Amino acid sequence: MERGSEIFGLGQCSLDYIGQIDEFPPPDAKCEMTGLVIQGGGPVATALVALARWGKRCYFAGQVGDDQAGEMILSSLNQEGIDTSGVVVRAESFSQQAFIVAEPQTARRTIFWQRPTGSPLKPDEIDLARLRQASLIHTDGLAIEAALYACRKARDAGLAVVLDGGSLRPGMLDLVRLSDYCIVSEVFARQLIGSDDSRDACRILRDLGPRLTAVTMGERGYLALREGKEFITRPAYPVAALDTTGCGDVFHAGFIFGLTSGWTIAESLDLGAWAAAQVSLALGGRTKIPSRAEVLGHHLLL
Repeated sequence: MERGSEIFGLGQCSLDYIGQIDEFPPPDAKCEMTGLVIQGGGPVATALVALARWGKRCYFAGQVGDDQAGEMILSSLNQEGIDTSGVVVRAESFSQQAFIVAEPQTARRTIFWQRPTGSPLKPDEIDLARLRQASLIHTDGLAIEAALYACRKARDAGLAVVLDGGSLRPGMLDLVRLSDYCIVSEVFARQLIGSDDSRDACRILRDLGPRLTAVTMGERGYLALREGKEFITRPAYPVAALDTTGCGDVFHAGFIFGLTSGWTIAESLDLGAWAAAQVSLALGGRTKIPSRAEVLGHHLLL
């Protein structure tokens, strides 16, 4: 395989159950849910699905259990043309699953999730030859030991590292130090600095080494600090959001697509923001991922 033709993803994969409610119920109440959707999820896994639909070659390293959910997760990725030979199936264990309720009237969603019960992916289970042939590595840091190892090896091989920081778990700041492009959620930023000052969060993350640091802020858009000195900010694309599940995942996919297609940083961030807005128009993080033609059409309008 030619060097640089593939995106190496390492992280979470899940089976998601998503439904719609009018409003979140009080304790000890019954609440009818409609529009149930069952589909694959997980930050890196969903980002790779978007990238594969947009014509990028993708390889996924992760872990599932030997249960029905694991079979469904792998099937969903294989159907998208993603190489799942890096996924380890843990015997006698359960895969990650999530139960998600969306409240369209408030554009909120609540996630109840269970992490996989099998042991996390280990460093010696990573195919280093495959990693070194990739164009970049994208990780969310859930399997932190494996992620740190893979990112060190990627840096040694001259690969770019893209980090999706969903929450500030142990080891995540070490991953920030190894990343070139660090895009985190508002939750991560708040956990980092104890306030909603996203500019300060970007500066603190910048001081750890990334070329680009950014915070995604939902309906308020995003804020990014490029090359440690120039802020880029824009509001979210205005849409009638139904469910925000997967929006952050596809934001990362849009950024990576632009980055690996030779677009500017500003164009890549904009694609991420636009694609994330499209995803919010339906239940589930993969239902409304825009097509490659739509992505390229949007780029022409910039």
